[in-house]
Amino acid sequence: MVNPTEILHFWLQELEPKDWYQATDALDRTCADRFGASLTALNAGQLEHWRTRPDGALAYILLADQLSRNIHRNQAAAFATDARARIAVGQAIRRGWDLSFPEPERQFFYLPLEHSESLQHQSRAVRLIQTRMPEDGAQTLLHARAHRDVIRRFGRFPGRNVALGRNSSPAEIEFIENHGYATVLKELAPKQGLAA
Repeated sequence: MVNPTEILHFWLQELEPKDWYQATDALDRTCADRFGASLTALNAGQLEHWRTRPDGALAYILLADQLSRNIHRNQAAAFATDARARIAVGQAIRRGWDLSFPEPERQFFYLPLEHSESLQHQSRAVRLIQTRMPEDGAQTLLHARAHRDVIRRFGRFPGRNVALGRNSSPAEIEFIENHGYATVLKELAPKQGLAA
């Protein structure tokens, strides 16, 4: 089992920002080998003490929200700790801990809300990024708005349906076949003056 410092060092220093959102088998294997046991412990409620200080809270959130997606890619287990991540986020934001981290690291306090299938959480993520990421938040805000648009349209993320054993509607199938999320980004980017 690892400690919060090891997770922060791996995600924020060993990896580059471009690695955070690229799916590669090699990175997924590294995450599973190094942090799989810790994710199991988190899911069993054994790492709640990490949430008692800012660095531990961020490490907890990264493990529950980001590393879980690498470790269990395309499986239902990838989303099993999302609720725990959102609880940690709520606590950290109430205490202002997100603001003690620089941009772009700060975005990881908001991403669990973006990953939620609740429109209320989605709208909160957009507001937080708008108000708390004034310097580097343009691309992050674009993605937050794209996530929110998908939830407004479908009430869920169609791309998760297979992993979660959900039946897709004809509209969701069409959305996925037409490059879904990437298409939403392309539609929204010009409105923000950005490239998708």
